[in-house]
Parts: sequence; structure tokens; C-alpha cells
Amino acid sequence: MSRRCELTGKTVLSGNNVSHANNKTRRRFLPNLQITSLLSDVLGSAVRLRLSTRAIRTVEHNGGIDAFLLGTPNSKLTPEGAVLKRRIERAKAKQAEKVAA
Repeated sequence: MSRRCELTGKTVLSGNNVSHANNKTRRRFLPNLQITSLLSDVLGSAVRLRLSTRAIRTVEHNGGIDAFLLGTPNSKLTPEGAVLKRRIERAKAKQAEKVAA
């Protein structure tokens, strides 16, 4: 399992540990990833994702996973996020057909 946010693509960064004597050794900065279930109103079920805490806050700020994905361009989403967005768009179109009929 890669250390990568499934919506925003935030991943591992690298840098240096710098000691008091100014010795430099390589280190990794890991993203704060959490496994979370977000309720999708359109799909009618919970979607389980591995997200960074910043992505969780952004999703909540935008009004949920549906509003976040529908308002975000595909170029800013990871492939997993784009697949989920397509699922939500299809389900939303199916609901609109049901209401119109």
C-alpha cells in the first residue's frame, strides 16, 4: 500500500536531518494518512478511502465527498478519485432520470 492520499495525491517528501554540528542525513517526510469512511448521498453508501488529514478537512469544508468531487476538475484528482467521481456522476444521472420519468 503506497503512502499516497487517494484524492489529492499528497505523497512522501524527502529532505535532510540537520544536526547541531550541521551534519546532514537523508530523511522522509510522511503524509498524515488516515483510513476514513465518507458518506456519499448520491451513492447511498459509505466510501472507504485512505486520505490525508488536509484532504478530510477540505472534503468537509466543501460539503461532503459528492460536492468535493463534482466541484474539483479531473486534472487535480488522482486516478482513484476520478473513478469515484465518474461513479457519482453516473448515479446522479440515474437519479435525475428516475425523477424525470
